Amino acid sequence: MTALQRFIGASGMTNLADGVAVVAWGWIASLLTRDALLVALVPVALRLPWFLLALPAGLVTDRVDRRRLILAMDALRALAFLGAASALWAALPLATAPAEGVSAPVLYWSLLLAAFVVGGAEVFRDNAAQTMLPALVPPERLERANGQLWSAELLTNALIGPALGAFLIGLWLPLAFGLNAAAYGLAILLVAGLAGQFRAARTDRRGWKAELGEGFAFLRGMPLLQVLAVTTGFWNLFHQMIVIGMVLHAQENLHLSAQAYGLTLAGGAVGGIAGSLMGERIAARLGAVRTMQWMLAASGPCFIAMAVAPGPWTLGLCFAAMEFTGLVWNVVSVSTRQRLIPDRLLGRVNGLYRLLAWGMMPVGLVLSGLVVSLGEAFLARSPTLVLPFWVAGLGSIAVAVLVWGAIRNGFAAISR
Repeated sequence: MTALQRFIGASGMTNLADGVAVVAWGWIASLLTRDALLVALVPVALRLPWFLLALPAGLVTDRVDRRRLILAMDALRALAFLGAASALWAALPLATAPAEGVSAPVLYWSLLLAAFVVGGAEVFRDNAAQTMLPALVPPERLERANGQLWSAELLTNALIGPALGAFLIGLWLPLAFGLNAAAYGLAILLVAGLAGQFRAARTDRRGWKAELGEGFAFLRGMPLLQVLAVTTGFWNLFHQMIVIGMVLHAQENLHLSAQAYGLTLAGGAVGGIAGSLMGERIAARLGAVRTMQWMLAASGPCFIAMAVAPGPWTLGLCFAAMEFTGLVWNVVSVSTRQRLIPDRLLGRVNGLYRLLAWGMMPVGLVLSGLVVSLGEAFLARSPTLVLPFWVAGLGSIAVAVLVWGAIRNGFAAISR
């Protein structure tokens, strides 16, 4: 097994655990409360660390061996999931979820804590992994390597993981979290077998303010990276709005079981895998600029189509189309970033980039809950539950219009 294959295999294992948790976090929260905002707070705890810890993660990534950082963070996530499984086991059987408040406060707060720890470890782990990949492949193969990595992650995270998570929830609730610890254990074994040193080359050691300032200066001098970071941030915000919105929409409007809901999410994975595998060829045919412009423009109608999809199959197809556009965008944008940023700065600039790009996720989750809560004052429950889809779709279209020219100008500037 090559180093890249071990690296991709480890990413697949961790993303299998994340995929199982995609269903488990929101679904188990919905068994404790029917309040849309309280349900949203669990994934908010999972995503809030991207805003709080992106900068520290960038600094740490440029100072330590990236392989060892990955190992430590995977071990921490395994422990957090074991704790969540134990808390859920102790709380069984669960009482009926109330319309306001939560039925099991200790379990609810345990889930929030576990989600925050898992999310915090993910910030450090993902930053280290994305900065480590260029050390495993030459620059001209980055699109292909990123496409293979994304496809493996989607296969496990969004195709196998949600379906498996829904199946485990149906068998016994704690299994959905308990299995994740085993998946992280396998990932640790794969990464531990990678030979070599993966520490960024450094000629000096300065204070964290100076080092962070160096990263800021580089990002400030790259308008293209700023545009890509902000655009990705808004796309992630809209994506998180519909992901949390789908939980209650699937349960109350479409009357789906956990298993059917997981299969609907798996439909999105099929589109994402296709996008990750075809991203290199699409970019080669259309060019990076047109690829990114059109993928962004297509995402808005996909969000809106999900709001009007009449059943699980059509919802899954719309979700697949939306994920296709997002993953083609990711293949091009991540490869561009890895190619432009020097290795000694990759952790810090990547951390700053992800603060903008991923720090918007908790905002989207909170907005989804707020939109539903405020909408109920004017609309019936059923149409209110799809309001986040409409907000995400119209917002995505507006962003595409605003950044269309900036993407073209940014690529033109780096090619001079």
